[in-house]
Parts: sequence; C-alpha cells; structure tokens
Amino acid sequence: MTIKHFLKFNDLSASEIESIFDKAKWIKSKYKAYDKYWPLEDRTLVMIFEKASTRTRLSFESGMHQLGGAAIYLNTRDSQLGRGEPVEDAAQVISRMCDVVMIRTFEQDIIERFARNSRVPVINGLTNEYHPCQILADIFTFIEKRGSIKGKTVAWIGDSNNVCNTWLQAAELLDFNVHVSTPKGYEVELERAGLYSDDHFEQFDDPMDAAKGADIVTTDVWTSMGFESEKKERIKDFADWQVDTDMMKLANKDALFMHCLPAHRGEEVTSEVIDGSQSVVWEEAENRLHVQKALLEYLLLGSK
Repeated sequence: MTIKHFLKFNDLSASEIESIFDKAKWIKSKYKAYDKYWPLEDRTLVMIFEKASTRTRLSFESGMHQLGGAAIYLNTRDSQLGRGEPVEDAAQVISRMCDVVMIRTFEQDIIERFARNSRVPVINGLTNEYHPCQILADIFTFIEKRGSIKGKTVAWIGDSNNVCNTWLQAAELLDFNVHVSTPKGYEVELERAGLYSDDHFEQFDDPMDAAKGADIVTTDVWTSMGFESEKKERIKDFADWQVDTDMMKLANKDALFMHCLPAHRGEEVTSEVIDGSQSVVWEEAENRLHVQKALLEYLLLGSK
C-alpha cells in the first residue's frame, strides 16, 4: 500500500474524504453503543507537539486507544528535536519505531520535510498554515446536522488563519462556497492558502454582508498561537468582526455557528451566540475524536 499523508485537506481526494465521513459515522455509532472495535490493535501512534494542545492530544490519544492501539506523546522540549536534531533525521528514526505520526508544529515546511523522510503516514495536527483535522470534524458535524455540504455557503468571519485556509481548500475539493470577511491587511493569500483558484470563495469588506444567507457562520480567536505580540493591535483591528446575534440573524434561519475552540467570549464571539441554540461547538469538539479515528484507520489500512 502506498503511504498516504494528510498534511493539507486536499492531500486526499473528494471520494477519500467522503469515505472517511462514512466510516466516522459508523465508528461513532460503535462508540456510542460501547461496542469494542480494535482494527489498529498492536499499532502505535507517535504524537509530536511543538504547540500546546487540549483537543488535539486528547482526541488522537483517546482515539488510538479506542481503536486498540497505543499512543506515545513527545514534546519537542523533551526530545532531541528540541535540541537541534534535523527534522529529516528525526523522521527516519521515529518512523521506524511506530506505524503513524501526528505532528502539531509551527511552519508547514517542518511537517512537509518530516513526511518526505518518513516510512509511515504523517498527519497534520495543526501548523501555522493549515488545520485539516479540524475541518474534517466541522464538515462531518454539518453533515450530521444538515446533510450534504455541497453547494452550501460558509461565512468565515475574522482572521484568514490556518483554519480559514483549510475551509477554502475544503470548499474547492467538496464544491461549496466560502464568504470571507477580514479586516484590511488580514485578507486571504491564495498561495499561502494552498488554493488552485478563487472560484469557491468571495472576499467581503463588511462581515455582515459575508454572513447573509450563510449555512454556517464560523470564526476563530483573533490572535492565534505565535502572534501573541500582536494581541493589542489585533483586538483593535478586529473590533467590528465579532459574531453576535445580529450577524446570525442575517444567515439562514437554520444556520449553524462553529468555532474550533478555545474561544474568547466577548472578543470574536458573544456568549449569546456560542452558548445559543445554533451553536454546535461541543459537537465539533467531540467529532474530532471520531473523524480522526476514521482517518487513522484509512491511512493505515485503506478503505474497507
């Protein structure tokens, strides 16, 4: 079997993504029924963290155990990677001692270099540029609640960060639309977003215009990890890009609110929205567990 990596959302085809969603639905039903399912018995996942995490570590570690395998946590501060060992050398060694690797780091180049030298599949647990596992969970959540996402509209309000970039890749692959509204100076960069075209997204100066008719309204923190020095400036720049009840009223009446978490109530979203009836943030968080289990199984065993 050819080694497949999941470093960007569009590393897999639309049919592969659909297969993962189908398997995630089945895996979730087994989980809810307390039915043992161990397709990855005796397999080992190594999780390498350079950035802090709650949901990523918990979902991957729990998920691997629930599939019958084992998960090993490595922090770059506590390994030779943190002491200057070349990424290429680390990949050669680590990939000889496990079956799959998940990395949460800063620059996308780091994970790309690791994957080029790995003998096993590598999964992007988050980089500055992309967050593909999060968007797997988000789209799976929408499918659970509303059905197919094809032809739907997602309103992205705020910073054109790694999550935004991945929504744009997903839209191109799965044929839906994204309305992006960012303050001046924070617009989408096609090359950084890894897009082939701008056919599936539109940029709006006014966030209220972006939200009109949307099926999903989603956002993220205004200051992502690694940009803490810009926090004061960003709070000022993004003041008009808060998702509130007035904005949600402009979306479709059955629109869902999403947020990858952690959230800062009173900044990018109000408490009324994130804790309101249209919010599915807790379902999103749980679904990281189920889609990642389906992803792990697919990368290791293929489609069954």
